[in-house]
Amino acid sequence: MEKEDIKKWWHEYTEELYKKDTQSLDENDGSTIELEPDILESEIKWALECIANNKASVNIPANATWAQDGVTIAGGNEYGDATNQLGGPEGLFVDDDQTVVIADRENHRIMQWKNGDTTNGQVVAGGGEGVGNRLHQLQYPSDVLIDKETDSLIICDRVNRRVVRWSRRSGTTQGEILIDNIQCWGLAMDEQRYLYVSDIGKHEIRRYQLGEKNGTLVAGGNGKGSGLNQLNEPRYLFVDRQQTVYVSDFYNSRVMKWNKGAKEGIVVAGGQGQGSALTQLNGPNGIFVDTLGALYVADMGNNRVMRWTQEDKKQGTVIVGGNGSGEGANQFYGPTGLSFDRHGNLYVADSINNRVQRFSIE
Repeated sequence: MEKEDIKKWWHEYTEELYKKDTQSLDENDGSTIELEPDILESEIKWALECIANNKASVNIPANATWAQDGVTIAGGNEYGDATNQLGGPEGLFVDDDQTVVIADRENHRIMQWKNGDTTNGQVVAGGGEGVGNRLHQLQYPSDVLIDKETDSLIICDRVNRRVVRWSRRSGTTQGEILIDNIQCWGLAMDEQRYLYVSDIGKHEIRRYQLGEKNGTLVAGGNGKGSGLNQLNEPRYLFVDRQQTVYVSDFYNSRVMKWNKGAKEGIVVAGGQGQGSALTQLNGPNGIFVDTLGALYVADMGNNRVMRWTQEDKKQGTVIVGGNGSGEGANQFYGPTGLSFDRHGNLYVADSINNRVQRFSIE
């Protein structure tokens, strides 16, 4: 179901759908539609998420494959700070229209690249006067997302130890601080617009209502370690519709899943020591979970992207990369951020190659 269909459906039925009991909705022609409340609750939540975030869930077939040669859609013109260059890109976010926003770490800015324009990007936050801690500056940003509700960017301004928000409206010259005194690395937002932030100093993940300063602990928080209730430099995040938190546990070379309210996590990828076997990861970074529950991981140290399915949690498969470090179309050199567009095409921030690669779904 596309966004406009969802909106039409929502406006047509919203008052009736929120009733608690099974009910009938009388149409103009006198016919009735039987509506089951448990199904409706799920559909309402899904529709609200799509409308608020201007995106639909990414449905990727279980047998999907991707082109092995990526296409450079941002950067790729060596290291630099021109608008056709990137400097160590990290986290990225793909909008519904395939616009990509990128945390351009070493240029201390956020870049936006519109679909079809592979020549030049646009600076949309920071970058104007170099590095710094003023409100118009960023310092080594590591992640970014788009909040559709406020048409703004939420940014992990890592070295400044803060999370900031920048309006996407033209003429914006500075951001506002949402959370400070936090060694943030990764960000995620759920369908209820709770913000999740990883803290690599406290080895924990917290959930925040926008405007809240302290947040609620949802993962880790028991010191640095490798126990199931611990993390060791948690980096990137993914949060599903049930508020389950997935986190790339960098120095433990694993991805952890924390169900809502859980006191400890579940290893869902890696956790077999640092290495290059299909059972292992080496410095996991960006992560994504599709509607079938398949997990995708930017395995930075192994220069590959891996997929773990619900059916086989012991080992993953390499879907792109894994051909050694390099700048070839089928290679990475330090992949970090990872996401998909609504069609299932894969986007990877190829950090040391100073580019973002797109791999088309086949």
